[in-house]
Amino acid sequence: MTLRSFRPRALAAVSLTAVAALTLAACGSSDDSGSDSASGSDATRTVKTAMGDVKVKKAPQRVVVLDTAELDSALTLGVKPVGATHADVTSGFLNYLPKDQVAGIEDVGQMMTPNLEAIAGLKPDLILTSEIRHGDKYAELSKLAPTVMTENTGYPWKENFQVHAEALGKEAEAKMVADGYADHVADVTKALGGKEKVAATEVNMVRFVEGADIRIYGKKNYIATILADVGLGRPAITDQAKDGFSYDVSPEKIDLADADVVFHSTYGDPKKSKETETTGSGLWKNMDAVKNGKVFAVDDQLWIQGIGYTAADKILGELHKSLAK
Repeated sequence: MTLRSFRPRALAAVSLTAVAALTLAACGSSDDSGSDSASGSDATRTVKTAMGDVKVKKAPQRVVVLDTAELDSALTLGVKPVGATHADVTSGFLNYLPKDQVAGIEDVGQMMTPNLEAIAGLKPDLILTSEIRHGDKYAELSKLAPTVMTENTGYPWKENFQVHAEALGKEAEAKMVADGYADHVADVTKALGGKEKVAATEVNMVRFVEGADIRIYGKKNYIATILADVGLGRPAITDQAKDGFSYDVSPEKIDLADADVVFHSTYGDPKKSKETETTGSGLWKNMDAVKNGKVFAVDDQLWIQGIGYTAADKILGELHKSLAK
């Protein structure tokens, strides 16, 4: 079955008529009496953010993003930032992003320690990030450019995407993306046997993290929202996740992660993250999911770190491929 999905590249082809028709009455934005110059380059809009109302250009041209979710949002909406921070990975920008789309974006430092001097040098007219990441730097960032912060990252990624779209003046494109994602979700659910069959399949997501315990992901995180959208069941252990995020275990308790299907990823060195030790143990090998051939290693950068619609579209494709086996 051919699955439909949105295609981020196609957003560049959105007609000027559609862009001009986007409604400024959308949630969180309003008209401001900025310049009415023919180009509209000085016109502004007000975006509601975690830090209060922020005035931004209606069509920002020099955008800097300070986290992976914001980078995914911008590229998905057809906007190439002039600068972006990098995650703590060897590949620079996350490896699921098309190379041609990230080419030319200036690296402005590690995600948690952005280089303010480098950002200033890019003369940005908009900065996108979140309070949980850079709330302590808000005053400094706001001196460089209007700074739009969401409160958090991860679980509220769809709501955050809408804030990013407002700030970028891309509401029309955002609706196309959200609608395309919904279509793709529906296609995957149908391809896997329909809602009832999918709901009867319990899925766990396990992450091996260097320097931390093994995480069995709960129901309040990015990947959990995608599993829920498809309609997949989740084992009872997920209800014990702290703040809904994860239930952390040692290798000696990895059998608690058993389910009909187990996906797992690794952040950091496989040995230091205990992946090698755990997946070689008798407890792991005796899990039903392992014995039934229903355990799948997935890319951590895509499944955990991406946090956006471009990542989600690729994850849906991998879910379909794995669960259809």
